[in-house]
Amino acid sequence: MGKPFALIVEDDIELSDIFAVVLQASGMETEIVRDGSLALPRISATSPDVVVLDMHLPNVSGMEILSQLRADPVLRTTRVVVITADALLARASEGQADLALIKPVSFSQISDLTSRLVQTT
Repeated sequence: MGKPFALIVEDDIELSDIFAVVLQASGMETEIVRDGSLALPRISATSPDVVVLDMHLPNVSGMEILSQLRADPVLRTTRVVVITADALLARASEGQADLALIKPVSFSQISDLTSRLVQTT
């Protein structure tokens, strides 16, 4: 069995790189998508164990991506961790996301919580 795979959907270059380093250090393989319009095709193509999802993305919002994931019979069980600076969107995503974190988040929060989600699948 290979390493768990996390798809990071975050348009901020520095943050997405930090998320990738943290998740790789916790034993995950990662890929970064920085445009909302590319997220669903990559999720479909890669079947990640967990998606780390920002809410404010270019072209397609994180909320729209989350809604489409949950409406798709094949992708609806994909684990999703929302990480956003927008507390209202974090709250709005709580019924659909597995976790909703408000930026700034610590490295240990990202690593620990994402690893726990992957272990429960």
